[in-house]
Amino acid sequence: MSKKKISTSDLDQQSLVMHAAGRPGKIEITPSKPLETQHDLALAYSPGVAAPCRVIADNPDDSYTYTSRGNLVAVISNGTAILGLGNLGAAASKPVMEGKAVLFKRFADIDSIDLEVDTTDVDAFIECVRHLEPSFGAINLEDIKAPDCFVIEQRLQESMGIPVFHDDQHGTAVIVASGMINALELTGRKPSCTRVVMNGAGASALACAGLLKKMGFEDITLCDRTGVIYESRKQGMNPYKQAFARKTKMRSLADALAGADAFIGLSSKDVLDEAMVRSMNRDPIIFALANPDPEILPERARAIRPDCIIATGRSDYPNQINNVLGFPFIFRGALDVRARCINDEMKIAAARSLAALAREDVPDEVDRAYGGKHLTFGREYLIPVPFDPRLISTVPPAVAQAAQDSGVAGLTLPDGESYRRKLRARLDPTFSILQTSFAGLKARPGHVVFAEGEQKRSLRAGISFVSQGFGQATLIGQERIIKKNLQSLGIDALPPGLKIENAALTKNRERYLEYLYKRLHRRGYLQRDCQRMVNQNRNIFAACMVALGYADAMVTGLTRNYRDSYRDIRKAIDPSALYAPFGLTVATSPAGTLFVADTTITEEPSPEQLAYIAIKGARYANWLGHTPRVAFISSASFTGARIDSAAKPAVRISGALEILRAKKVDFLYDGEMTIDAALDPELAGTLYPFNTLKGVANVLIMPTMHAANISAKLLYRVGHVSVIGPMLLGMEATANIVTMSSSTSSLVTAAAMAVRYAQDFDKPKNAPTKTKKSGAQDLL
Repeated sequence: MSKKKISTSDLDQQSLVMHAAGRPGKIEITPSKPLETQHDLALAYSPGVAAPCRVIADNPDDSYTYTSRGNLVAVISNGTAILGLGNLGAAASKPVMEGKAVLFKRFADIDSIDLEVDTTDVDAFIECVRHLEPSFGAINLEDIKAPDCFVIEQRLQESMGIPVFHDDQHGTAVIVASGMINALELTGRKPSCTRVVMNGAGASALACAGLLKKMGFEDITLCDRTGVIYESRKQGMNPYKQAFARKTKMRSLADALAGADAFIGLSSKDVLDEAMVRSMNRDPIIFALANPDPEILPERARAIRPDCIIATGRSDYPNQINNVLGFPFIFRGALDVRARCINDEMKIAAARSLAALAREDVPDEVDRAYGGKHLTFGREYLIPVPFDPRLISTVPPAVAQAAQDSGVAGLTLPDGESYRRKLRARLDPTFSILQTSFAGLKARPGHVVFAEGEQKRSLRAGISFVSQGFGQATLIGQERIIKKNLQSLGIDALPPGLKIENAALTKNRERYLEYLYKRLHRRGYLQRDCQRMVNQNRNIFAACMVALGYADAMVTGLTRNYRDSYRDIRKAIDPSALYAPFGLTVATSPAGTLFVADTTITEEPSPEQLAYIAIKGARYANWLGHTPRVAFISSASFTGARIDSAAKPAVRISGALEILRAKKVDFLYDGEMTIDAALDPELAGTLYPFNTLKGVANVLIMPTMHAANISAKLLYRVGHVSVIGPMLLGMEATANIVTMSSSTSSLVTAAAMAVRYAQDFDKPKNAPTKTKKSGAQDLL
């Protein structure tokens, strides 16, 4: 892997490390059927596979029944227009295409394979792709230069019986159209009476212009770097631009914008100047979509025209025009009705469904993620945010219905509500909630302390935390060592928002000493003992910062075992007044999310502790968007208080169940039960029809810490599972203790989740000022 010296303002180095670590790349193929025995293999391959082969030979459409074809999309490019990088070739496009495949899976549960075709010859490219039709349910073309992309898409769609969709064109067009629908709604305009000026005449701009025309926008003036595209123009023209040429005396962008209602830019930065913006009609609509630098920055546009409505392609401003709002869900709807193509009716249906969703009341979890501010339809909320969990159940049904109504669907879906339920079940809510949490930090940045700031992983995590816009990060350690490690990473200086705090030199040292001595002087600690702890123990120093409200949360655990780190933190932070602390590990996989507790603190929880862990674990699961179903796990199911080796945990679990019944908690729970009964509702229903969970358990309360810890680590090491945590819950201030082997990305996740948790609840009682809750429900 080549090494490149980078500035602190980009993520090149981190990206290279991520792409190369472990299994290189971002995707892999895993079997969807059990293949443990020789019989399994005989069914999956020879001789059993002959049966579906014969059936498909008689009826090729049965490939949708007996293979993965109906949920499989090919992401195909020749690398001639990679992002903003230009023609880098087919091989260089592979990281982008793998990324596209990841987005398909994450947002719409669509499997996808990336194919990089090494030719710039249009005919050769078409000939290659069209023979792939039996393999896939749809084709997503990506990063192909104009005008080749127009020819390729048109000819492939004419020759293939599955959807062929160039997302650079149509994905952008759908999101722009949805934003325009709502911008017109807010400004009291109609499409037929709206003067639109578009700057840029590449694939995206031409697709936007075409879709807007289909939707009734009659007055569209298209400009490129030469100026207005008019009827008799010869310079820089092609048949695709010519289709939008108009009879006009206007020659420049400035001419076209005088009196215009809307500007849509898919061009380059700083194209719009003050005079142009001032010349526009009342309530000007400005979609400045050049990335990363728009045609005009929103703050400048508003300073010139306070009455403007503005959207960009950037996530750090409201109204982000983001293709991820469209393509995963458009393909989902098309695949589910086995559409032959994605036509204009389907694209318009997607745009209208997105516009309608933005006008609906926004769920609390989305509000929480975006800073606690209630998002309501208006000038700064034209379109849904990218991680709105309702997208999966809103856009695909509209697209599927449009396919049926326009006669291109091969299947008829069942009633709408059952389809929407099926769509919602496809995605684990944890993913959406995590992403909205990260987005929320950008709206309401926090402050995290990395106690082990001299460690390179902590340093990388701090840089990533601030560079993603999550807020401030403090590294505890010696400046000399941290800066030396910084240079070894190829970074010259700390980025803004990242600072170094030396425990021995801090200006707040006396306050920390006073606070710690007041807590510990009756526990056998002298003042000099507390002084030494503040000066030399970075965990205690960081915990004092959090306890006194100088930061939202802390992260530690890379250099010391969990128990030692926990003992340090306890010297500065108390458990909750009502309950004991515990560790909750969140394990996410394609099969769903499990919350496992107590993985870190109490070796043999009492009935009272088990009940509290269940209550707090269930409410944490609810905080992450899940309906909790709590199972108390044991080595046997429903044994009660039998006098045998399982009696002790069984008695403790029985006691916990009695406490939960007395408290009349508002979530489903049952136990004790084996892990098989907890995760297999059909088995549990057959053997134990009295079981009250009535579904797969997702909060697993283990009888001992050892069982919980081993189970969580086994899930991570053996299964296709991503592990978050353990999260330390039940403390009066927020601290996360990670495992020694945690990666940089795990540290960032731990930090982000800790800060979000702290933001949603009261600041520590010792903080200088008390801040109001964000409105999230108290977990207790």
